[in-house]
Amino acid sequence: MIEERKDIRNIAIIAHVDHGKTTLVDELLKQSGVFRENQAVLERVMDSNDIERERGITILSKNTAVFYKDVKINIVDTPGHADFGGEVERILKMVDGAVLLVDAFEGVMPQTKFVLQKALELNLPVIPCINKIDRPEARIAEVEDEILELFMDLDADDEQLDVPFVYASARFGYATTKLSVKSKDMTPLFESILNGIPCPKGDPEAPLQLLISTIDYNEYVGRIGIGKVDNGVIRVNGDCLVVNHHDPNRQEKVRISKLYEFDGLNKIDVSEAKMGAIVAVSGIADLSIGDTICSVDAAKAIPFQKISEPTIAMNFLVNDSPLAGTEGKYVTSRHIRDRLYRELHTDVSLRVEDTDSPDTFKVSGRGELHLSVLIENMRREGYEFAVSKAEVLYKTDENGKKLEPMEYAVIDVPDEFSGAVISALSQRKGELVNMGDAPGRYKRLEFKIPSRGLIGYRGDFLTDTKGNGILNTIFEGYEPFKGEITYRRTGSLIAFEEGESVTYGLFSAQDRGTLFIGPGEKVYSGMVIGQSSRAEDIELNVCKKKHLTNTRSSSADEALTLVPPKILSLEQAIDFIDVDELLEVTPESLRIRKRILDPTLRKRASFQNKG
Repeated sequence: MIEERKDIRNIAIIAHVDHGKTTLVDELLKQSGVFRENQAVLERVMDSNDIERERGITILSKNTAVFYKDVKINIVDTPGHADFGGEVERILKMVDGAVLLVDAFEGVMPQTKFVLQKALELNLPVIPCINKIDRPEARIAEVEDEILELFMDLDADDEQLDVPFVYASARFGYATTKLSVKSKDMTPLFESILNGIPCPKGDPEAPLQLLISTIDYNEYVGRIGIGKVDNGVIRVNGDCLVVNHHDPNRQEKVRISKLYEFDGLNKIDVSEAKMGAIVAVSGIADLSIGDTICSVDAAKAIPFQKISEPTIAMNFLVNDSPLAGTEGKYVTSRHIRDRLYRELHTDVSLRVEDTDSPDTFKVSGRGELHLSVLIENMRREGYEFAVSKAEVLYKTDENGKKLEPMEYAVIDVPDEFSGAVISALSQRKGELVNMGDAPGRYKRLEFKIPSRGLIGYRGDFLTDTKGNGILNTIFEGYEPFKGEITYRRTGSLIAFEEGESVTYGLFSAQDRGTLFIGPGEKVYSGMVIGQSSRAEDIELNVCKKKHLTNTRSSSADEALTLVPPKILSLEQAIDFIDVDELLEVTPESLRIRKRILDPTLRKRASFQNKG
């Protein structure tokens, strides 16, 4: 018999990047008494990964739980970036409603539309919450209209449209349902969740069904599956079957060795969990997202949408440069292979394939950010390797026509830079779909552009807009191939010999383009040390010292002044490399190099390619 479990609410917090999800969860945790009065708490406590904290983005969804009026509210903080959209899709299967957070100044953004669409497709009730109302430039009434328009554009029904708005300042810890009524805390949001999000429903007497929506990984216990108990009861030491909606042959008998529920930021051991609870299960070695844990005598899988396919791929190679192995701890193909396959435990949007070469692995993901986060994590763990230029993954239709992934790009730029952006994206096969005014004297440009047209563009975009532009993209689907794109119009400056860069050599080299290195850095033949100001590659000797002579002149000994080098970040280096180049990644350095280091062999290869 279907029953409601009134002591639980399961919600996801969904939003565009940087609209304040993680800060809001912090406040809900603080105000529900999870932390002791004198406890020192980090800001954005839910972003546990170093990269998440540095970049201010959420990459992996996080589970937590708070208590309000004897009701346990399970909260899932989801990523807002398009590259991690696969996470959002799965999380929403685990909850009974969502809080949609929208910035009171920025308003509705591409990812707002994406996450809301996913929630409405699953018929989830959504509470719109306008955050950052304390901002002096907040446009609360306009943003409210934008949200209602978005609901209507996405065909929300009357019930979904008839939801009261909540207005909040997560930073200052208050929320209200009426702007005229001042509030001191988050109580109005808690009340809206209790009244607006339904209790979990299911049959507590039916056979067990638990859909695994996300996977955590722990060195000691291995894979930890997280999901909601849809029906029945799950017990420690109980025998169960693992089945999968998309794989009818999967039927594995398992025993539940550990069961946890969430309480604040902790997982607490429980002996059993009833219908409606969100739990973590460990002890099942090859558990994966989309699996259903069910009773042995009633093997019925819960339907689950397939994970979105990757759209971009890179090769990860063993580093074979002259400086190989000098800075990294893990450098062999076995180390790199094991680490990449281990990433598949938790990242379902990633694909790793062996290639014809034992030293090369093809890694496919949802976007450049998705892959750059993996590269950054690996280098911090002590891995040393090389990566190739990112390339998009093509498909063919039933008529054999080549299809390519397309992105919808929404760009906010000050008016004076809009011409440069339109020109740059048009050259990259972008099609201007819409142009209008955006908040704060900005122009909003909306483009449909091939995914490959955006590879290497973000660095140029920051230069073209002097750091004032905001670029957001979202995957649109596959369309017929749009034709060839010229990526880089300039060549590279290449070191001519192995050694250490000196001021004298760099001084004569800096007239040829923009240098990436300063004096005293190790270089080798074939290493890219800068960007040429011309279309072709130029080889230079930056290790050249000045010859000593007996003659002295007053001007000859003046100090040589070097222009400060342009130090590339990981993303900029990934963007910069061309198809005949590699990026050497070590825990200490990022070096760009030619794929073929020997200048004679390199020239021969380029002639063969042209021929």
